[in-house]
Amino acid sequence: MSAEIPAPQMGFPKIYQVIKNSLCTACGGCEAICPMQAAKVQLYDEANYDKFTPTVDEPTVVKLFSEISREDNYCANRQCYVDCDTCLACQNCLACQRICPILDGFPGDDELDNVIDQRIGKSSIHGQDGGAVTGILKSLFEQGEIDAALSVSRNEDWETEVVVLTSAEQVASAAGTKYTYEPVLSSLREVLKNYEKIAVVGTPCQAHAASLLRENLTDKIKLVIGLICMESFTYDDMGENIIPNIMGLDRKTVKKLDFAKGKFVAETADDKALVPIKEIAHLARKPCHHCMDYTSYYADISVGSIGSPDGWSTIFIRNNIGKEYLDKVKGIEYHDKPIFMDIVVKLAAQKHKNNAWDYEKFNEVVWAGGEWTPEEHST
Repeated sequence: MSAEIPAPQMGFPKIYQVIKNSLCTACGGCEAICPMQAAKVQLYDEANYDKFTPTVDEPTVVKLFSEISREDNYCANRQCYVDCDTCLACQNCLACQRICPILDGFPGDDELDNVIDQRIGKSSIHGQDGGAVTGILKSLFEQGEIDAALSVSRNEDWETEVVVLTSAEQVASAAGTKYTYEPVLSSLREVLKNYEKIAVVGTPCQAHAASLLRENLTDKIKLVIGLICMESFTYDDMGENIIPNIMGLDRKTVKKLDFAKGKFVAETADDKALVPIKEIAHLARKPCHHCMDYTSYYADISVGSIGSPDGWSTIFIRNNIGKEYLDKVKGIEYHDKPIFMDIVVKLAAQKHKNNAWDYEKFNEVVWAGGEWTPEEHST
């Protein structure tokens, strides 16, 4: 490097270690918080790590912090190192690492130690099982408690996309569980410009990042609804393989997907197909195999079906924010029986056991500025 060019000040952001080790969940939080828009979540990048591993876009963050010629990428105008094709420059502000769920860690063995109330509920609106999430959002929109909600919708081919719901009438378009992953929080940047009272619906990693964004970035995120989740899949695995090949169904005929009693179930209007979960579990997204949060520990409210009768939703209230909003919701019928907690505890423990890795050591090494090498730190 020539003498007149200053020494680089950027270093390696800690999310680089998350990306490099294929731990990135693609929650989209880094894209939402990055002031330079240098972080871009890209779900299907075959050039990085392995096919369909979520990464941060190669031409921006990853390239900036890889072993490339610093001189070639020095910009005298910005006095930093950039990718000149896009001119998106990481300024090493470290905002991204403050909201990364992997760098924040996972809950302990007792995922339910922060639950302050629990209910079995059912909405009159059509949705997955009891339709509780749909009912909650619709009621809060109608009362003016929220003016936007981030969620995921699908088309008849089960292709998914992130949607910004802005009215009670739109809520039904995002009803139902898809099991195909989308970086929900990547859309938050634009939503924050236009809305003041935002709800976020997402998987455990997304709920975790949304809570960290609320803590570190904005008070516009009013409610975080987390989904109880064992794992998720890419569309190529779910839509192009599991449904048509393993289950032998036409995607367009499938009305509902569900995990139940050790089976993955796809229902059509007049039939259903079942396959043991163990036969498709290996197809789950790679970061899902490192996740140790089953019940969306960091959400305000967690919702799923496990532990409730058919047609009802399991609802865990985890803090006073969740209680305040759920108490305002109208149109939810509550069951008088308690949640069957044994199965919830069993499945949470199973996820912890199956996905166990030394994330505490990972964070110890990374936060100290070290290089994580899984082989050296294997449990």
